[in-house]
Amino acid sequence: MDNLLHLESPFETIISFHRLIESFEEIALSEVDYRSNYAKAILEQIALIPELKTGIRDYAIIKKNEALIKNILADLFPTALTQNEIKAVTIPFQNISFNYTERFKKILRNAGDEFYMEIRDFDSHQFYVNNCCLILSNYYKQHIDFNKPFFYDIPDEDGIEKHYRILYNADFMEITPTENSVALTQDDIDQLIDNYNDIDLWKSKFPPGSWILKGFGIVSLFDATTESSISNLKSNLLKPDAKSVTSDEIISNIFKSIFNIPDLRVGFIIYNQEEEKFIRPIKYDKQIHSFLLSKDQEIDCKNAFFGCSFENLLDKKEPFVISNVKKFTEESPNKLMGQHLLKQNIGSCLFAPIIKDGNLLGVIELVSERPRDLNSVNATKLDLVLPYLTDTIDRYNTDMQHQIEAIIQREYTTIHPSVYWKFKKESQNYFQTINHTKDYIFKEIVFKNVFPLYGQIDIKGSSEHRNETVKKDLQNQLATILTILENQKPNSNLVLLEQRKFELQSMRDELNSPLKANTEQQIQRYIEEEIHPLLKNTKGTSQDHKLEESYFESLDEKTGMFYQERKKFDNAMSIINKRLALVLDKKQLEAQQIYPHYYERFKTDGVEHNLYIGSSITPTKPFDIMYLHNLRLWQLQTLCEMELEHHQLKASLPYELDVTSLILVFSAPLSIRFRMDEKRFDVDGTYNARYEVVKKRIDKSNIKGTKERITEKEKITIVYSQNNEETEYLKYIKYLQHKKILEPSIEQFEVEDLQGVSGLKAIRVKVINNTENLTTKKITYQDLLDELN
Repeated sequence: MDNLLHLESPFETIISFHRLIESFEEIALSEVDYRSNYAKAILEQIALIPELKTGIRDYAIIKKNEALIKNILADLFPTALTQNEIKAVTIPFQNISFNYTERFKKILRNAGDEFYMEIRDFDSHQFYVNNCCLILSNYYKQHIDFNKPFFYDIPDEDGIEKHYRILYNADFMEITPTENSVALTQDDIDQLIDNYNDIDLWKSKFPPGSWILKGFGIVSLFDATTESSISNLKSNLLKPDAKSVTSDEIISNIFKSIFNIPDLRVGFIIYNQEEEKFIRPIKYDKQIHSFLLSKDQEIDCKNAFFGCSFENLLDKKEPFVISNVKKFTEESPNKLMGQHLLKQNIGSCLFAPIIKDGNLLGVIELVSERPRDLNSVNATKLDLVLPYLTDTIDRYNTDMQHQIEAIIQREYTTIHPSVYWKFKKESQNYFQTINHTKDYIFKEIVFKNVFPLYGQIDIKGSSEHRNETVKKDLQNQLATILTILENQKPNSNLVLLEQRKFELQSMRDELNSPLKANTEQQIQRYIEEEIHPLLKNTKGTSQDHKLEESYFESLDEKTGMFYQERKKFDNAMSIINKRLALVLDKKQLEAQQIYPHYYERFKTDGVEHNLYIGSSITPTKPFDIMYLHNLRLWQLQTLCEMELEHHQLKASLPYELDVTSLILVFSAPLSIRFRMDEKRFDVDGTYNARYEVVKKRIDKSNIKGTKERITEKEKITIVYSQNNEETEYLKYIKYLQHKKILEPSIEQFEVEDLQGVSGLKAIRVKVINNTENLTTKKITYQDLLDELN
């Protein structure tokens, strides 16, 4: 016999066979001789051990008298069934057991000497409360369904874990109060069943050792490894395929059997974390009802309808139980919700959160017409069901997410996380209305009253550098071809060769002048159509063939031209763009912590970015103009870091490409609209178009009255139009000068008038490119090529 599993209990446990002994005493008076004689013989042996009737507190007595106890229990443990039944004497919920059937003994032998038998997922809290519920049921005659399925997990001789369902027979037990027990009223009992988790309350009503449990129980096990109601639920539960979704009736029947409530009804809602709303499952709209949403499609979690009732469900992820809806409506300040439930003839209800990795996925709704059918005690039965619900809803959400993503990608484009929620909502609207109408017009996405920020780092003279590399590649290619032709010996093609050499020399001379728009295409066409066929068909010496092979190997596979110088230039451009974009993207993660905002970045001959910030983009967080000022300072600091990053790269590149930096300040709020045809955001409205005009032309403009560009290498130019903007940015510059990031000198000037735009001003300041602001690691050109590839 094992020891007690849980030491603290409301019971003082006394094992006694007095009820069986009393039945033997009656049989001893029987006129049937063989039964009377057998009973008298048993009673003679029992008389020698009075504790068998008065009560056993020393469990060694049981061990010492196993044979006699077996005879006393013979009618309950028939020998003919000992190889079939899995049965023993026990005290419910405790690890006291003896008088095993032969099959039970064999199961324990196969499990091994080190196996310790204990009830699955049964802790001291459940042990104490379940013992209290025994008292409520047997002594106070309360109808409390607290016996959720219990299991033993026992390995067999092959190490395979078998699952045995536990059944208790308490017919031979008596529960009586001691002088230390607390007399309970109905209000006390109602309070207890509404507070299953409050162990202190249960112990105050049922102090430890304040009741006597006298007698014995019988535990019967049956193998439920392959058959249980839970596996049935698992196989029939909600399926991700809409065509095979389990109906409301089937789900309700499963839950009715689990909770033993004939009129139990089931509902379900999805939790939308981005918008903090409960919404009706789209796929399941016609299969599963919601008692919270009723006819509504969605409802805000902070709506007055819920009041404070759902705080634990949302914050602590705990079930919310109303065991008496009528009483809840009368006593709770949240009468709106109570009245809503009463209108649906709901007497008690249970709303349990479905959690996956700490995130709320949805809420399962169980309701009954009768009060107290659902309460905090039987709510614990959901622990067996929720894992399967969680997996099902997680699959549903994943499937729905994939479909929403597909719609967004098809109808819109890749969307920045800050505005993703609005595209998602429009996609959900599509799903919710597609069953009612075949033609759905997707709405354009608009964000009103947002503040723009624009900045760029442009590679200075990129067009000139590109033209120079094109000229060098063409000159090298022409020179190589002329060398091959010069080595050709006189033959029948002499006149043609001389003509081709003359034409090639003329082209090479032309490249000494500025490159024209069509020069590259003309030379490329001439070489491919006139020179290459000539080289391939001309017979020469082995030395000629080596020169020709070396020439053709030097051609780029895609263009058929020399690409050495242009490749170096393109690599340098790509490296600069990649490194500067990496700095910007990394800093953007920090900027989102200031206030979530829309961000987009473009790589051209440099890196440019657009930011839009405002309450319409982030409606769940209050907006203040302070966030805009923070973001402007962040933008200026980030451009400084990008300048420093370029300065560090410059010495490693084949060309010392310089960059110029620009910020455009625009303080008036505007609207941005997602252009369905272009799959991108653009400013909305005629007045706001002025901002776009300035963005496109400002970096090529000059200082007013001069031919000098407003942008200059290693300097940041800030373009603005209002005096308050000037004051704001001078403060930022002064701060960065104090940080030794910007040089002390500041240039201020007016910008030449643009088409339709005048009155712009600018501040220009140089970034300090000293060793303190740079990393000490030396970067080689090969390092950059490796990173690029």
